[in-house]
Amino acid sequence: MSDVGRIESFGDFWVYYIGEHRNPICRWMHFVGTGGFMLFLLLSLMKSPVRMGACLIGGLVVAFLARRIESERRAAKEAISIALLWAIGSPWVLAGIVWAYAWAWVGHFRVEMNRPATFKYPLWSLFGDFKMVGAMLKGQLWTGDPLESGQSP
Repeated sequence: MSDVGRIESFGDFWVYYIGEHRNPICRWMHFVGTGGFMLFLLLSLMKSPVRMGACLIGGLVVAFLARRIESERRAAKEAISIALLWAIGSPWVLAGIVWAYAWAWVGHFRVEMNRPATFKYPLWSLFGDFKMVGAMLKGQLWTGDPLESGQSP
């Protein structure tokens, strides 16, 4: 049974998520944070490909299996499990996670002046962040309000 007021699909969550990232500076800060995380992850994979690769795959399996949990309840345990699996692979990945969240949360608390969606939807927020950064890599979402300009991918 779904909690009252919970968003029921990732598609609906995406509209909410991108609405919480209306300021291009906040989106840029997410890009820097997630880019740094990806760099830490890549370096960890290069240093220890088998161990980090196994932990990365384990985290992706947890994410895949837990992808629908957010519609029912907050998937904090699952998100923490993913972070722990990746940190077991390399402590540098943990540093990358701290780096990413620091940039994102400063963007929310100081630029957007809102509460990060990760507190209520931790797993979908992770997916949303990767989707948003992916759109930015494709040249979308760099300027303006994505909900007003139709930039939302």
